[in-house]
Amino acid sequence: MLTAIGDVMRRVYERGWITTRDGNISMRKRAGKYLYITPSGWRKTIVHPEHIVRLEVLTDPVTGQLVPKVRDGQQPSGELWMHWNLQRDTKKTRTVVHVHATHIVAAIYAGIDLQAMSAEFPEISRYTRVGRTVPALPALSRDLADVTAECLGLKKDGTLEFDIVGQMNHGVCAVATDPWAAYEHIERLDHICEIVLKSGVVSKPLGKQSSQ
Repeated sequence: MLTAIGDVMRRVYERGWITTRDGNISMRKRAGKYLYITPSGWRKTIVHPEHIVRLEVLTDPVTGQLVPKVRDGQQPSGELWMHWNLQRDTKKTRTVVHVHATHIVAAIYAGIDLQAMSAEFPEISRYTRVGRTVPALPALSRDLADVTAECLGLKKDGTLEFDIVGQMNHGVCAVATDPWAAYEHIERLDHICEIVLKSGVVSKPLGKQSSQ
């Protein structure tokens, strides 16, 4: 599984969804005591298992909540809290992938409602549940982390209502059991966004309701 993290990072770089040091992936095994996450600032084309940051999951003595312990010398992705929000209460093995998929970001910028658009295409609606788009928020912020979890429909038991959400002016966050499955959610949505953008037809703009 850790090898797949590096493989997916190289694939998304090849597709132009990230530049060299962008993007991040985390993974937590079922009932696992560790959170695995890509390192901050590392060239994502050369991520291998030995480069993945391993954070021990501990119980905070003050709050009683689970937290990922960052020890001296460790440099996990700056988007750690976005990943942790989605990993904290999972009861199954889970992977979270955050990249800047070109056509998804472009579609959001053009005002397209990804959730409404995806419902019109069975190629994606059959396999991938698309949540509402996250508004423009500062990268690495707790606000971005919290609203991303909200848009993915995170429930108290750790389950999710959706598989993927776009993040305005920023990127996309997808969740699945393994890195390649999360990648496929992004690939499907990016492909449909490319088709819609090339059609020149913008239906159901973001933030507006149909007049019908």
